[in-house]
Amino acid sequence: MTERKVTKDVIVNDCIKLYPNTIGVFTKFNIDSCCGGAVSIEEAAARDGADLEAMLAEINEKA
Repeated sequence: MTERKVTKDVIVNDCIKLYPNTIGVFTKFNIDSCCGGAVSIEEAAARDGADLEAMLAEINEKA
């Protein structure tokens, strides 16, 4: 199993800064990464109704 670079505890904005290619994943999952990007990926997924595991898998493919 491959170790993930990005976990659910990473702040959305930090993830985008470290891995700019992930912005499209957040957009695809309707995550507000502009005004709502100061929370963890887990919190953003819960807030915006995204599938956390599916989103993390795609984020880590891009990271």
